[in-house]
Amino acid sequence: MKKTRPTVFKFIVMHLILACVVISAPTYAASGKEIDLKVDKTLTDFRKHVAGGDIFLKNAKGVLVFPEIVKAGAAIGGEYGEGALRINNKTVDYYSSAAASFGLQFGVQTKSVVIVFLDSKALANFRASNGWKAGVDGSVALVELGTGKSIDTATADKPIVGFIFNNKGLMYNLTLEGSKFTKLDKK
Repeated sequence: MKKTRPTVFKFIVMHLILACVVISAPTYAASGKEIDLKVDKTLTDFRKHVAGGDIFLKNAKGVLVFPEIVKAGAAIGGEYGEGALRINNKTVDYYSSAAASFGLQFGVQTKSVVIVFLDSKALANFRASNGWKAGVDGSVALVELGTGKSIDTATADKPIVGFIFNNKGLMYNLTLEGSKFTKLDKK
């Protein structure tokens, strides 16, 4: 009879404990006012740290902002955040962003996400959807930013452009593929 290695057993137990903690943890949902305050700060940071960001936002038909998306994982991962869709600098709806991932990963990471709709039809399709999934319901051109980088003209002509910044943590996976955006009922 073949014995199971202790490390495999510990790995399985760790995942079961992690799953129980995630399932049983109380969910904290921010109010619309709390989200709006965080969105204001995120947009200020975006303008400050992204060369050309202010001009880019002025050309937007709509801007979806997630001040903080938290991703955690140990082989199986998940991420969640809440944000707001702004049109003409006013919040019109609140959204959640959620995604699951599988593969080599371990740790926790937070990031801010700004998705800019430069095309009215793309914005209308997003708003009409009942759970919009990046990469399936619409393609998002992702701009990778570092200190001092600016927006290039090749990206600026896409209908939907996404920015991920303020990465903090030990996990590296800069993508929006598979992220599902769902409208929240907040007043």
